[in-house]
Amino acid sequence: MTADAAIPEAILALTTAAGPGKSICPTEVARSLEAEEAAWRPLMGRVRRAALALQAEGRIDILRKGKPVAAEAVRGVIRLRLRQDS
Repeated sequence: MTADAAIPEAILALTTAAGPGKSICPTEVARSLEAEEAAWRPLMGRVRRAALALQAEGRIDILRKGKPVAAEAVRGVIRLRLRQDS
């Protein structure tokens, strides 16, 4: 079982590795935390909650169709990227 603290760390590590302006899929985070191929799916709810918390802290953007979305608009397919300075 993956510790909850590992999830935001993985999100930040993968978005940093992707580089400025690049985004990652939340499934990449879940897959990076689980060695077994089928074990990543149950993590998806926790990954999304961690992403929402990081968004609230101003550390990442959650994207839908390539555009940042507010927490209340986070539905369906999303991507994650490091927060870009305006």
